[in-house]
Amino acid sequence: MQRSRDETRHRTREQLAGRVLLLLFGFGVLTFLVAIDRAEWFAIRPATGTSIALSHASAAEPGRQQTSPEVARKP
Repeated sequence: MQRSRDETRHRTREQLAGRVLLLLFGFGVLTFLVAIDRAEWFAIRPATGTSIALSHASAAEPGRQQTSPEVARKP
């Protein structure tokens, strides 16, 4: 009688573990399929305000000198 209960518990535990692993595999596949459709999620972009400002400054038109308004007004 005791052996039967132990076997049933063991079988139930194995079934639960198998279902959880299958569910995790399914979530992994779903995540992969969504990620390959959204390549822009993985673009490297600036994270802070300072780095965003530097990024914009470096992308300015070549040959055009950038000065702040205060510097431009001084004689």
